[in-house]
Amino acid sequence: MKTIDEIASLIAEQRKKLGIEQKDMYLRIGMKQQQYQRIESGNDIKLSTLLRVLEGLDLELSINAKNSNVNSAIVGTTIANKREVDLNDDVDDLDFWFKTKE
Repeated sequence: MKTIDEIASLIAEQRKKLGIEQKDMYLRIGMKQQQYQRIESGNDIKLSTLLRVLEGLDLELSINAKNSNVNSAIVGTTIANKREVDLNDDVDDLDFWFKTKE
């Protein structure tokens, strides 16, 4: 399992590889520089926020079985059979992108 600091470091490295400044993340994911800076500093964040950051950096989240004795086919089937979960719980963030001016 990666630590929060390791994940934060990977996020910062990817941003730099893409040639993006922290302040430019506002245009990519609607997050102010100060908010984004806290993520790269290793602050704890919600899963929905992490997914939004990963999307903005052209990354994706992958979950793997920790124990090699776990049958990956069973894990995949179990996950596939669960109902779809709405990960877009940041309504205020969606307003940033889709709110129309009247």
